[in-house]
Amino acid sequence: MRRVLLPHDISDDPAPAGGVIHDYAGRSMGTSWSVRLVAVPDCASSSACAHLQDGLQQQLDAIVAEMSHWETESDLGRYNRAPADSWHTLPPAFFDVLSFALDVGRASGGAYDPTAGSLVNLWGFGPWGRFDQPDFVPPSHDEISIARAQLAARPVQLQRDGRKALQPGGVQLDLSAVAKGYSVDRLSYYLKTQGFAHHLVEVGGELRGAGVKPDGQPWWVMLEQVSDAAPGAAVPAELALALHGLSVATSGDYRRYFQLNGQRYSHTIDPRSGMPIANDLASVTVVHAQCMAADAWSTALTVLGSRNGLRLAELQGLAARFVVRQPDGGFTEYLSTHLRSMLDE
Repeated sequence: MRRVLLPHDISDDPAPAGGVIHDYAGRSMGTSWSVRLVAVPDCASSSACAHLQDGLQQQLDAIVAEMSHWETESDLGRYNRAPADSWHTLPPAFFDVLSFALDVGRASGGAYDPTAGSLVNLWGFGPWGRFDQPDFVPPSHDEISIARAQLAARPVQLQRDGRKALQPGGVQLDLSAVAKGYSVDRLSYYLKTQGFAHHLVEVGGELRGAGVKPDGQPWWVMLEQVSDAAPGAAVPAELALALHGLSVATSGDYRRYFQLNGQRYSHTIDPRSGMPIANDLASVTVVHAQCMAADAWSTALTVLGSRNGLRLAELQGLAARFVVRQPDGGFTEYLSTHLRSMLDE
């Protein structure tokens, strides 16, 4: 059985008369991106569309140049290497994304922390000392304790007047749980400035839809399903979402992990303990008007686990879906009130 999620607010703005779908795609941030937009039939050969492939890629390249922790010469890379007690003027987008990420961190009680890149690096999920290298050794309890103590002792400070950030010393920013979502929002905004109000944007599996397709239908997408259920075990029914003025992001323990001595280590790190998460959650999906918010909150709720995560989703008014592993290899689903209200029942 397939269930359907519908937005609370539906615009009556139709797609362009005679419009057709045009597709664009590329790579950025170590993953793929794609755009589907509605335009006149001959748009691909006209000046209105000829620049779009390069324009979309340039938007993503600009984000990488500012916020990538994989690029040593990005603005973020330079911040991470900066001396203690130095203030840095950040580009507007970088500052806004970091500010938002820190807000989610505070609201989640530290379940998400964009300043905890040192812990991510210790566990081999950063740009160096990777877990898939033959000489990788998991961090000791002492190494984890030291990293956590340093984070607690000297937090990052922001000055909104002048968009400045303090490097307290040794802080490693990691915006990977929010930058992809922001990039989806950025591409959507760029398309609207170019006159393409009806589109679907995807970066690394995070999506945002605006307007409708030429036939008047919304951009239908399926919520990501967990694929490692035991044979014959129960799994939640599929959920189709009408991405109309909405974004969706999913965080899951099955995406990136490594196994060592029979133990599985997720790439999602709980900043409060310094350890990879080891709770009952297989995935969390968040539906939100902003993809940046859906991205960050899906990570925070995953760290919190199904019980505390669902409680916080209710307090924050988030549309969230929790898929929980069961002992028999199956899965149980829990929907927040806001997401349940979107069900077409």
